[in-house]
Amino acid sequence: MTENKKSRYIGISRRQFISQAVKAGLSITAAVAIAKIMYTNNPPAIEEDKKLVTVPDFSIPQLKGKLSIAKGPDRIQTVQQAIDKLGGIEKFVQKGDVVLIKPNIAFATPASLGATANPELVAEVVRLCYSRGGAKEVIVTDNPINTPSSCFTISGIGKAASAAGANVIMPKDSDFSNTTLANGTLIKDWPLYYGPLAKADKLIGISPVKDHHRSGASMSMKNFYGLLGGRRNIFHQDINGIISELAMLVKPTLVILDGTVVMKSNGPTGGSLSDLKRADTMIVSTDPVAADSFGATLLDMKVGDLPYLTLAENAGIGTTNYEPI
Repeated sequence: MTENKKSRYIGISRRQFISQAVKAGLSITAAVAIAKIMYTNNPPAIEEDKKLVTVPDFSIPQLKGKLSIAKGPDRIQTVQQAIDKLGGIEKFVQKGDVVLIKPNIAFATPASLGATANPELVAEVVRLCYSRGGAKEVIVTDNPINTPSSCFTISGIGKAASAAGANVIMPKDSDFSNTTLANGTLIKDWPLYYGPLAKADKLIGISPVKDHHRSGASMSMKNFYGLLGGRRNIFHQDINGIISELAMLVKPTLVILDGTVVMKSNGPTGGSLSDLKRADTMIVSTDPVAADSFGATLLDMKVGDLPYLTLAENAGIGTTNYEPI
């Protein structure tokens, strides 16, 4: 790209960028390429033979396709019950493992508003990984939308996870490396929050069930959006595509979907207790597609209301038919 073309895009606002992209008839692929240039006001020189990272597969083959549900108002009890129904945390975490827990910590809001993972739930999973799984280290991290320090503090997750013995990590520039999803159309040479992933033996996602104004719902699969770096809001143009591609890219050991209290409206941030309702349900699964398909029912939605579920199923990631498992 020439210097003149670069100057057209560097420093413009998001609204101006989208407007220009639409007027120019740019496809999502072309828009993503431009977004990389916008990532910094001083674009790095093109590196020859730049090495792309590959995300490890954290799933356990013999434990794929498992889902359990526990009912009750106490998250500590229900997460223990749901995990025990699958054989206990020791089925997934072994002695000496480094476990990466990726909660949804996207926003600087208190846990009571339901926009982030519940801190007590995160802390309990940390304790289980240590006490019953024999983990050597448990890392808790996310790449939030708001300022990381404020998100970890105001959500309560930083303090709770640390008190339970976790190594709480804030994202830094050196933790990001570019990756490409094989056969993908969106995740191509894109910055990923890779540093913590490279250290881990197992990956556990923890997320609330909530409404989302773009994707319809934010649950287990959408949680891994937090691993993307760069101007990731460009992917909002194809929100279903990016969620399904993330499901292809990131294969967790376990996902924990918290439906104790669900955000029924004004997601993903909410802001009022009136947006919430009690569902007293905890979902634990090795299949994020199945977990989210069941989670949709807590929002009075069906699989057909969330196109990314079918896209992920068609890609072989999991099943939307959760009842048999």
